[in-house]
Amino acid sequence: MPKTLADIKKSLDCHLGKRLHLRANGGRKKTLESAGVLRETYRAIFVVDLEQEDDTCKRVSYSYTDILTEAVEITFLDETKAAIAK
Repeated sequence: MPKTLADIKKSLDCHLGKRLHLRANGGRKKTLESAGVLRETYRAIFVVDLEQEDDTCKRVSYSYTDILTEAVEITFLDETKAAIAK
């Protein structure tokens, strides 16, 4: 995993529009796990559209610091399928 915030942003910029699995610390021993799509990256945050069961879309944003401190973990689904195929 990248070591600086700039490296994290660059690596996420390469995956815009791709499906991902998101695991985030929800506080008080709660963990949010969901699938979604990386929509946008900004200077300090990135935006993910989470998939909902009733065909609605919930939009969440996190900072690059969340990834650096491991409060948020992202796994891109396209890469895992490619790794399994090899």
